[in-house]
Amino acid sequence: MPQINIWRNSNARISSVSLIIILVVSALTTLGLLVLFSASKAYYANPSLIVQKQFIWLLLSLFSAIVIFRLNLEKLRDFIFILGVFSLLLLFLVLIPGIGVEVNGARRWIDFGVMRLQVSEIGKIGLLFTLSHYLAMHRRSLDQVISGFIIPCSILGVFCALIFLEPDFGTAFLCGLVGGILFFVSGMHLKYLLPTALSALIVFIIAILNDPERLSRITSFLDVESNRSDSGYQLWQGILAFGVGGIDGVGLGSGRQQMSFLPEAHTDFIFAIVGEELGLFFTSGIVFLFLFLFICVLTQLKYAPNLYQFLLVLGAILFIEFQALINIGVVTGCLPTKGMSLPFISYGGSNLLFMFSLIAIILNCFSTWQESPIAEVRDL
Repeated sequence: MPQINIWRNSNARISSVSLIIILVVSALTTLGLLVLFSASKAYYANPSLIVQKQFIWLLLSLFSAIVIFRLNLEKLRDFIFILGVFSLLLLFLVLIPGIGVEVNGARRWIDFGVMRLQVSEIGKIGLLFTLSHYLAMHRRSLDQVISGFIIPCSILGVFCALIFLEPDFGTAFLCGLVGGILFFVSGMHLKYLLPTALSALIVFIIAILNDPERLSRITSFLDVESNRSDSGYQLWQGILAFGVGGIDGVGLGSGRQQMSFLPEAHTDFIFAIVGEELGLFFTSGIVFLFLFLFICVLTQLKYAPNLYQFLLVLGAILFIEFQALINIGVVTGCLPTKGMSLPFISYGGSNLLFMFSLIAIILNCFSTWQESPIAEVRDL
């Protein structure tokens, strides 16, 4: 029986751009651990406990990143169908009562005893690899109705629908947005893409209008001050945190919002804690680091040897940047309230694991591109 080897050579080089990306991610993660200690005071008698849990997840994330970095992503293409089916299976299983763990009306987690995994994060990895592989394989037939429109949209639609049913409207929207951009850059005809995107948006709006809880988030967002005592309370407290922090902040550990005033201070609204305790300089620095990370990755896309790796890297950075953009937009009152973590900073093991996996995919591709001549013939 032939031996299957999906590993790359161990002498992979780290480029200067990759080193910069590692430094940026390290800075964001370190800042997250520091702020997390302060933001968790209201939730734990011993705030160091939550930091210890996050640090354990960080170690698991680093291990996962090293494994992914060592993978031969081209040889992995032979197993992408299995990865896609496995991801869909997890997304289906989490919807079954008794298997999926329900928290606050949403069934998004599977409890493995020693850890609780949010399966939509695995779903996003499966979606990224499946779409990248399929679009690269059928690049020359994207003008056809079946192979160039119905099949890729069905792949994206199944992933989004299962996440939507958890329900997790925000993550489903994020997957649809990233998938739509991958369709566009791959060359899918706009006569297919635009009506489909519009139809999906209409369905999304109808779903929100028929969900009282999510509709209240929209109405409170439109008039935060009038709803500051009920549906707009969380956003109002987050805005107050930025106002109190000002330019230089009140000092790390000296903020008041995390003392039971601001719900989810250690997860979705941790950016507000950064604003209160460390001020405008640090919040602006976080925005700059995410923007800098985005630019660093975009400048390297021209070296991609094929469409598959191009889409992998583009999709990975879009998942990171859009999630950061949505989180920051929500906390600052620019977008309606939606529970979505700030990458590398918010508390949450599944998301940290996912984010490090995306960074590992990017670094893996960059390392491979360094090994190959740019002028070599580019295939699919």
